[in-house]
Amino acid sequence: MLNDRELFLQIKQGNKKSFEKLFMAYYAPLCAFARKYIKDADECEEIVQSFFTRLWDKRDDLEINLSVKNYLFSSVRNRCINYLKHSKIKVEYQNDFLKSTDTQSDFSDAMLEIDLVEKIEKSIAELPQRRREIFVLSREKGLKYREIADELGISIKTVEAQMGQALKDLRDSLKEYRQLLISFLFVLPLRVSKR
Repeated sequence: MLNDRELFLQIKQGNKKSFEKLFMAYYAPLCAFARKYIKDADECEEIVQSFFTRLWDKRDDLEINLSVKNYLFSSVRNRCINYLKHSKIKVEYQNDFLKSTDTQSDFSDAMLEIDLVEKIEKSIAELPQRRREIFVLSREKGLKYREIADELGISIKTVEAQMGQALKDLRDSLKEYRQLLISFLFVLPLRVSKR
């Protein structure tokens, strides 16, 4: 019987059966763990499923310094926290907008801003993988370019170039929201879709 570390090493080599064993061993416990943060069982399952999908997609680059079990639970906890942050932002905006229904214009602006949150997520998710990873480390996790370069094993110039291109890509895909873009893109925390 392989232990978690051995399963993980085989997963890095593309072994689907080892991935399935890890999934079967931890899927239910991780869903139950996610329920401590999020009451919606369907959302918990989606979070855990998307985590495993990303684990498989990123297996070549992934290094786990903690125990595999700690890594799995820490990753799902972080995803739950990001989900809650995003939900809180949406609820706060929706509540604010419902209070300020003086004019049709106010309502239209409100809907536009709610749409923008969704559009930003979608646009970030559509960035090329490495560019998206750099953008998230910078904007969501607050890492400096040097820290990102060290973490990913690339040069600072590469980080700078990829960040510049990411911002250009996002400006292009979000140009219809130009008036609202600056405050959302550079101030609010972002949650990248993991689907």
